[in-house]
Amino acid sequence: MDNKILEEGGWTIAPDGHSANKTYHFPSFSAAIAWMASLVDQIDALNHHPEWQNVYNRVEVCLTTHDAGTLTELDIQLANVLDQSFDLMQG
Repeated sequence: MDNKILEEGGWTIAPDGHSANKTYHFPSFSAAIAWMASLVDQIDALNHHPEWQNVYNRVEVCLTTHDAGTLTELDIQLANVLDQSFDLMQG
């Protein structure tokens, strides 16, 4: 799989190529949590869930396909969902 699509979207690919990471910044804790909650249905529809954590006004995301042990097309799809949602929220 070509990881350039993820890199062009601002994702950092792990040195082993098995995961991609990105941190999203928000104006407040409540905005960060609201963004995460707004994605539940889309993420469930993909049946591909991120490893993510919220620390105050940021959400740190790690993508990988555990069954494959590396990045797959599902990770690109999920990255697109996250990035598009974030861009819409920013206006």
